[in-house]
Amino acid sequence: MRILLALAALSLTAPVVAQTNVATATSPSGTLTLTVTTNGEGRVGYAVARGQTPVIGESHLGFLFSDSRQMLRNMELKAKTEAKVDSTWEQPWGEWRQVRDHHNEVALTFQEKDKLRRTMRVRFRLFDDAVAFRYELPEQENLKTANIVEELTQFRVLGTGRAWWAPAYESNREEYLYNDTPITGVGTAQTPFTIRRDDGIHVAIHEASLVDYSGMNVAHVQGGLMKADLTPSSSGPKVVRDTPFETPWRVILIAPDAPSLYHANKEILNLNEPNKLGDVSWVKPQKYVGVWWGMHLDTQTWASGPKHGATTAYTRKMIDFAAKHGFRGVLVEGWNKGWDGDWFATGDDFSFTEPYPDYDIKSLAAYGKRKGVHIIGHHETSANIANYERQLGSAMDYARSMNMEAIKTGYVSDAGGVQALDANGRKVFEWHEGQVMSRHHLNVVTEAAKRRIAINPHEPIKDTGLRRTYPNWVSREGQRGMEYNAWGDPKNPPRYDTELLFTRLLAGPMDFTPGILSLMGRGDTPIPSTLARQLAYYVTVASPIQMAADLPENYEKNPGPFQFIKDVAVDWDDTRMLAGEVGGYGVIARKERGAPTWFLGGITNEEGRDLNLPLTFLEAGKRYRAEIYRDGEGADFRTNPRAIAIEKRTVTAADRMAVRMAPGGGFAVRFVRLGR
Repeated sequence: MRILLALAALSLTAPVVAQTNVATATSPSGTLTLTVTTNGEGRVGYAVARGQTPVIGESHLGFLFSDSRQMLRNMELKAKTEAKVDSTWEQPWGEWRQVRDHHNEVALTFQEKDKLRRTMRVRFRLFDDAVAFRYELPEQENLKTANIVEELTQFRVLGTGRAWWAPAYESNREEYLYNDTPITGVGTAQTPFTIRRDDGIHVAIHEASLVDYSGMNVAHVQGGLMKADLTPSSSGPKVVRDTPFETPWRVILIAPDAPSLYHANKEILNLNEPNKLGDVSWVKPQKYVGVWWGMHLDTQTWASGPKHGATTAYTRKMIDFAAKHGFRGVLVEGWNKGWDGDWFATGDDFSFTEPYPDYDIKSLAAYGKRKGVHIIGHHETSANIANYERQLGSAMDYARSMNMEAIKTGYVSDAGGVQALDANGRKVFEWHEGQVMSRHHLNVVTEAAKRRIAINPHEPIKDTGLRRTYPNWVSREGQRGMEYNAWGDPKNPPRYDTELLFTRLLAGPMDFTPGILSLMGRGDTPIPSTLARQLAYYVTVASPIQMAADLPENYEKNPGPFQFIKDVAVDWDDTRMLAGEVGGYGVIARKERGAPTWFLGGITNEEGRDLNLPLTFLEAGKRYRAEIYRDGEGADFRTNPRAIAIEKRTVTAADRMAVRMAPGGGFAVRFVRLGR
């Protein structure tokens, strides 16, 4: 009752309507408390507190349909079930090998009291660092097909503080710098986005298990009140589903500080179904190089012609470089017919089985196989999924015949420019995160899995943890990566990466394409980074498929820093964020999968930062050789970005490590255990 009174006092914009408490539940250790109510209008609401501190005020739930009145009022509780789960499962790859799923669950069935008598179930799961809920609409006489115009889902964030969010529905899809505003300054935000309240509590809103449904954005209403805003569809209703079905989970991560918020991202995985693919030992975490950065520098082209990058000779050179330095893959973009002319946002001419004449893919695949290197195919679609889906089976068969273990897909077009076919075979235009694309991406992933191929989409649908269910969905883009530092205006400022850690990266792996040791973009424009920071990305920005994105000659010019890129792991037994602040800095330690080796990485914003880090993550009683790559004397991303110090020392778990990060800088450390 104290919590309910406090919620009413803090939620200044909430309507004053009598409430009936229909359910209360707590997380396993009692950290989070959920209260579910119905008010005098029969509206279902929920509220969340952390300890005695209200975090989410009364927030209503329901649906708006295109062919029936809304499902919002006149609800009464008809049934309640509860469950407790405490289990551990193993990821085939990821930031943690073992993931504990520890939650309490309450499922509440509500029915309308009027003549329609429609029913909805809301299933809540409470972890100690998250609350999640989803709607379940049973098969019923008065709701055989749900034509959903909008979810009437609210998130009433209490208190004051700051929010980091990227705008939704803009032309460049997910790829925007983050806004840093008061909570009341949020517009319509992509998820995940993050809030730091003035009392230190961190909140992030996202979704999990986005299957056959429209992606959720969150729109500000007034004060701290926000609402779900589903991605539009060409058909009118944003979602069309026959009952019975379940929506994705709406997820609210709640933590006392930024590092704890990062660790809470495991709950996104826990809200997805277990692996459906069976044996996935063929999914190989790896590092790769590629015919790619030259296109962004404009020294090579995707299209055929005198600057064509994807030639037989140049790809052989890349295979040789990969084999020499221990990289498993070579990405090749621009290898296939369709890049000539106006390919952007058209894509009708792309063939995924026809290489350009100057690209002998069969000989290259055989050459790479002899050297232990495979080609990573690139399927750019220009978001013309009608063209891609016509060829999907033959494209995947062709890739498998060329010994490809992974494919990078691409959906370059303006937002709302996805070309698809409707049920009548007519071309329509869809959004990258609408229901049509939710279906499309799973179609690609499952077709690839039949051929034992991993998928890494760019310009993708958001990550909602489906990599647990389909472990060949290894990574994706979904925000501004390193390419913006080649040609972007503006380029990614240092603070962007420290915001990324606590926003986009809460969702899952990102193919960020780091490792630009030249520190130069197109036209010799400087990249806002120190040399050490480029190494730190391999630890801070997790992905099981990591690119060494620079040109081979730039690695050959920088053998010292390049050594760390060759040594760093991409798959982990354990991950620990040691320190961090949203938009400030982040320091992460990771243990290599199946080895006693640890890696430590840190990045900072435009401000220099001195840290004194405990090494307690190392095994007690063991000695380690710390191979340190840090910002050198006088380093600064603006004036002296190339200053780097590389040194070695012996350390133990009882030691601390003092590290100076320069403005726009970072550091990376490899800890090699000495002896057994």
